[in-house]
Amino acid sequence: MALIFYSSSQPDPAPALTQVVWDKGLHVGGYALLALLFARAFRREGAGWLVTTVAAIVFTSLYGASDEWHQLFTPLRDSDIRDWLADTLGAVIGAFVYAAAARSSTS
Repeated sequence: MALIFYSSSQPDPAPALTQVVWDKGLHVGGYALLALLFARAFRREGAGWLVTTVAAIVFTSLYGASDEWHQLFTPLRDSDIRDWLADTLGAVIGAFVYAAAARSSTS
C-alpha cells in the first residue's frame, strides 16, 4: 500500500514503464498483488474462504478508490474511474488466485 501511495504521489512515476506496458495492466497487476496479500492475511487470521475472498476484494477496491481520490490532489495526475475499475478487476483476480492456489495446496 505504501508503494502504491508513493507512486500515486508522483506526477509521472514510471514514464519508461508506461511507454511499454498498458497503464490498466499495471493497475490490474498491482492491485491483484495487494488483494492476494489481503487474502493471505485474512486467511491466516482464521477467516473462512468466502469471507477471505470477499473481504480481500472489498478492501482492495476501497483502497483503489481512495488512491484515485488521492490523485485528485497530486499535480499532473487525475482521477479516473477506469483506473478504479482496473484496480477492482485486479482485486478479483488476486483474491481468486490466492483462494485457488491455497486450496489446491491443501488438497
